[in-house]
Amino acid sequence: MSIQVKDINKRFGSFVALDKVTLDFPTGELVALLGPSGCGKTTLLRIIAGLEQADGGQVLLEGEDASGTHVRERQVGFVFQHYALFRHMTVFDNVAFGMRMKPRGQRPSEKQVRGKVHELLNLVQLDWLADRFPSQLSGGQRQRIALARALAVEPRVLLLDEPFGALDAKVRKELRRWLRKLHDELHITSIFVTHDQEEALEVADRVVLMNRGRVEQIGTPEEVYRRPSTPFVYGFLGSVNLFHGRVDGEAVRVGEDVLPQDALTHEAGRFGHGAEVVAFARPHELDIVVDAGSTAGIAARVSRILAFGVTARVELDGINGTVGQHFEVELTREQVAALALAEGQVVRLVPSRLKVFEREATGAGAGA
Repeated sequence: MSIQVKDINKRFGSFVALDKVTLDFPTGELVALLGPSGCGKTTLLRIIAGLEQADGGQVLLEGEDASGTHVRERQVGFVFQHYALFRHMTVFDNVAFGMRMKPRGQRPSEKQVRGKVHELLNLVQLDWLADRFPSQLSGGQRQRIALARALAVEPRVLLLDEPFGALDAKVRKELRRWLRKLHDELHITSIFVTHDQEEALEVADRVVLMNRGRVEQIGTPEEVYRRPSTPFVYGFLGSVNLFHGRVDGEAVRVGEDVLPQDALTHEAGRFGHGAEVVAFARPHELDIVVDAGSTAGIAARVSRILAFGVTARVELDGINGTVGQHFEVELTREQVAALALAEGQVVRLVPSRLKVFEREATGAGAGA
């Protein structure tokens, strides 16, 4: 089922939770609503579900206005962060609950209920736990049971609010892969809320970046990560280094140093001479030069070297015109060994690629 929201507004007192949000969720897609706490993503999900009323705008399900439709009539399955399983019921009865609560004319027979419950428990790979109670399950098992219960009523839309937020990192990663595989089997239109960038990029077909009640960018995981359209998106998706400076012709001057023009690819020329800008570079887009006579890039002091795993991370503190700033460079272990870096050493940071925005446009949250 396709979902559209048009010009959705929502306030809580003087706080604007949603500000004229318009989005289209095509049939069969798995879409992530991603953003920091308080950006409006859960409020939007609850409005789509019918659990919250918008102050203005429309929710369209299959092109029909559902704004005044009761939550029971929207055929929406909802999975909460904290499972919301009935503690006094077995796993079987939790999954069967929605089917048994249907109006008498729509209620399946007990034989049909049993067949459907076992089918769903097999789908989530937990049929062997049918007689257990929620307290006897792990967090990951409870969340899969909660998903089975949501699917039991055969929803046209599946909404998930921080579904893995209460779980540890290892279990979250396992369930992310499992949810993606499950969605590929069912192809049910699904929207899930998360503040975890990695989760959104790994699981979703499309990502909606939200900030302060507004949509910042929509795109595939690769589009929003590789081609962020605003400073907020750049800063929110993964680690990033910021260089605050002023435009000097085709270059950007940062304190006493100048960012290399070949990394800017004429970006600085889009702004007037003297314009205050911020340039972004990912950790893997920075090289470290140890030559004491070099004037390339930006001067910085090595503060920490983390060389475990396949890649190494070098953390640095700004000096000269970047005092108080912190930088992060991602290199191979071999590169770090060849550079023979030492904590406290002054080096030069030379970016291979930079994205430039005007300083006034950066707003809160431009850094990460």
